[in-house]
Amino acid sequence: MKRRHFLKNAAALAGVTLLPSSVWALTKNGKLRTAHIGVGGMGASDLNSIASHKLVEVTALCDVDSNNLAAARKLYPNAKVFSDYRKLFDEMGSAIDAVIVSTPDHTHAPASLMAMEMGKPVYCQKPLTHHVSEARAMRKMAEDKNLVTQMGIQIHSWKEYRGTVLLIQSGIIGKVRCVRAWSNKNWGYDGPAPLGSDPIPANLDWNLWLGTSSERPYKDKIYHPAQWRKLLDYGCGTLGDMGVHIFDTPYTALGLDVPRTIKCKCRKPTGFGHPEHNIVTYQFPGTRFTADTLKWVWYDGTDAPKNHKQLILPDNEKLPEQGAMFIGEKGRLLLPHISYPKLIVNGKYEETDFPELDEADHYHQFVDACLGRGVSSAPFSYSARLTQSILLGVVANRFPNKTLHWNKLASKFSHTEANKYLDAEYRSF
Repeated sequence: MKRRHFLKNAAALAGVTLLPSSVWALTKNGKLRTAHIGVGGMGASDLNSIASHKLVEVTALCDVDSNNLAAARKLYPNAKVFSDYRKLFDEMGSAIDAVIVSTPDHTHAPASLMAMEMGKPVYCQKPLTHHVSEARAMRKMAEDKNLVTQMGIQIHSWKEYRGTVLLIQSGIIGKVRCVRAWSNKNWGYDGPAPLGSDPIPANLDWNLWLGTSSERPYKDKIYHPAQWRKLLDYGCGTLGDMGVHIFDTPYTALGLDVPRTIKCKCRKPTGFGHPEHNIVTYQFPGTRFTADTLKWVWYDGTDAPKNHKQLILPDNEKLPEQGAMFIGEKGRLLLPHISYPKLIVNGKYEETDFPELDEADHYHQFVDACLGRGVSSAPFSYSARLTQSILLGVVANRFPNKTLHWNKLASKFSHTEANKYLDAEYRSF
């Protein structure tokens, strides 16, 4: 089923006409009534963080795992519970004001697009989508309907990262010619696809977990609850997971859009799992903060990054396990993951006057924006572009050692075979 047909059918199922975004600034009781799709793992964290806002009323909970639902309902006993987000929208469409999507990646777009089709603002976990075409569709619908949106990339709002953006844009290391970014996590799988099937646990609706993805037999400890990130049909590997966080600050600071070329060094594709080790090289067109062309190199896997002279730290200090290095005309700036940046000039650390910034709550930004009290910092107008650039690198790992050229105007690769991975058929379920 094509995405447009899925949305048409979903809208018919919901059958609800909603007020435009400019009208629902406050509900009758002054609360923002939220529906949460996916309430286990990160979904549980998202649920509690959104609910910590004093003007939020948790109204609906949805999860394909009844154990997750039971745990969430203990905390929010007044919320109605569902296993199928389509039924949630059908029954509760007029009783909810905003939707939080915290599912595996392959369900981000189907659930979010349905919510936005109904005029709902959406907070969606990262990466925004599983496919490039979905990111473009999410951005377009959010803009067409003038909806408040936010991608769940919490550190985007943290002062360490906002301050780094200001430092880079102030010219502290001059124009940047290269970024090297890395994560030593391994959200890949180099083994074969599993054979056979296992009994589906009583607490799991396997058909709903698969959702719009292709049907396949259930195997214990392979997909649910946490291993799906490693697999092509459901997750986006380490690049799609940690890359969203680690790319975010350089991408924002340098004012980037989409790359011109992408090349991935990795093992041959297996058709089942993402590679366990990747080196992805992007070439971006220059901006006012960069050289004429920006080179961006991403490393992931347990031994990432590979040794490079641009990554040598003063006194041979060990690199952080995850982070990014900006290489500019006047020095380098190291940004460890979840820490403050470090300026390196002539092989030595130098002190910086770090901007004084207030703390910001990424979740509360979204709630406040829904209530007409501010703006979100990572709306789909931004996060869809970031996600698209990252996902082009994920596609490249299916074509090891080939340089893929991206045509921004046509939104296609010049390497025709790669274009089939920009989209996917949606299964009827």
